[in-house]
Amino acid sequence: MHYRFIRDSFVGRLVYHLSKHKYFAHPEEYKDYVVPEKYLEEVPVRNSSSESSENSSNNNVDESQQVVVDWEGENDPENPINWPTYQKAFFIFQVSFLTTIVYMGSAIYTPGVTQIMEEFNISQTTATLPLTMFVIGYGLGPMVFSPMSENAIFGRTSIYIVTLFIFFILQIPTALATDIVSLSILRFLGGVFASPCLATGAASACDVLSLPYGPVGLASWGLGAVCGPSLGPFIGSILVVKGDWRWTFWFLCISSGSTLLVFSFFLPEVYGKTLLYRKAKRLRSITGNQNITSAGEIENSKMTVSELAIETLWRPIEISIVEPVVLLINLYIALVYTIMYLWFEAFPIVFFDTHHFTLIEMGLTYMSIVTGIVITAAIYIPVVFRIFTKPLLRGEQVAPEVFIPIAIVGGSCLIIGIFIFGWTSAADIHWMGPIIGAAIFAGGAFLIFQTLFNYLGMSFWRYLASVFAGNDLFRSIIAGVFPLFGKSLFLNLKTKRFPVAWGSTILGVITVLMLLIPILFYLNGPKLRARSKYAGAG
Repeated sequence: MHYRFIRDSFVGRLVYHLSKHKYFAHPEEYKDYVVPEKYLEEVPVRNSSSESSENSSNNNVDESQQVVVDWEGENDPENPINWPTYQKAFFIFQVSFLTTIVYMGSAIYTPGVTQIMEEFNISQTTATLPLTMFVIGYGLGPMVFSPMSENAIFGRTSIYIVTLFIFFILQIPTALATDIVSLSILRFLGGVFASPCLATGAASACDVLSLPYGPVGLASWGLGAVCGPSLGPFIGSILVVKGDWRWTFWFLCISSGSTLLVFSFFLPEVYGKTLLYRKAKRLRSITGNQNITSAGEIENSKMTVSELAIETLWRPIEISIVEPVVLLINLYIALVYTIMYLWFEAFPIVFFDTHHFTLIEMGLTYMSIVTGIVITAAIYIPVVFRIFTKPLLRGEQVAPEVFIPIAIVGGSCLIIGIFIFGWTSAADIHWMGPIIGAAIFAGGAFLIFQTLFNYLGMSFWRYLASVFAGNDLFRSIIAGVFPLFGKSLFLNLKTKRFPVAWGSTILGVITVLMLLIPILFYLNGPKLRARSKYAGAG
């Protein structure tokens, strides 16, 4: 573990401030550090001013006199992009693991729905409400947390740790809930505070990677994001059988608490603007030169309260509505998420009611989704490295449309997988049929998420936080509501032999129509982006 992982962690920063910079000092604070001339006033002044003096406002300084702090050259080891590969890999693993832990919480309790129905004397639809509330919660949370994470004052790690602490605490009253109203409200709050790593995790992965390696890092983080919801029912089924439904939340409490303890010490800040903001404060303290500033400070000084409100609350909604590319991608990804959450209703019908699996055996069937994703990722990452990373490293221009053929393949896998799942789910057909269908669908879903997120990232890079926050809100609200009537969709259309075939067919036909979206981008993507108000050049 490198020293900087502890130094720039949440606890490391606390120790740094409480010790008045005695412990976990930075290179600029070493005695042998030579301050670059550009940061010195006409008469250099070195002092040991306290952190409070560092916070002196320099907003009134003439912009022409401002000295903007940057990295100490292209190879500055303090820049996360220059970290050794093993450190980058370990950091991305941390963020992916955190994402898996909280994402697992969405459906982990669903194997215990029957127990909740009996204990609270409620219907199945009502017992599914806590799932919906959690998903809606982690759709709303990023509307505030994502823009905050891109403000130099906050950064990413402090938001991760504080919200994870609140998520951890919320699991205690959730496990002790005595009625469905309390359970639903607590699940909503849990979703809100689980949301930062779900919406910002991809940005954290990209913080340590140069542009050519971005899609590879995004895919590595995405394994945790997409596998998490499917691991939940598997673990939940074991906990419900060996204990009861409340143990699913005690498990979340233990796992999130353990993660909080470790990551408080070892999850470093990697957001460039925040690191440079902190460096500027240190240099002001060391030199006494109040003209020293950072890009993040300049941005904040120019932003009024109303502009900040627009940036935080309105822009994600505006981009989602007025940008046809964003709206269509949001619809497509929301559809895929919806089907994945509907399967939390379909899997029990197929494997529990039709094939008479035990609860734990049924939970194990969700691993088909994980298997499909892992196999697809093993193929996707080398392919995207060849078609995207290598050309950029050679200095070639790469358009966002380079990802669209893979998206079309992913969309085709969605269609194939959902029809196989629906029309092999019969008592007289081996249960491996729907398992294979689910795995193919999951692989297609992974390709859709990865390629369309990369397409959004390359097309709307100037407003990335807003675009992804809007996408998260859009897909979470739609996907969260559907499980409330998902079981009715399948049961009202079932036949004696095929309980989920016609419900799956309806979803399959919709996925066929939605495949036209990536085809449209492939044929007219550059024209659509050229007419966009928010899309960046290229």
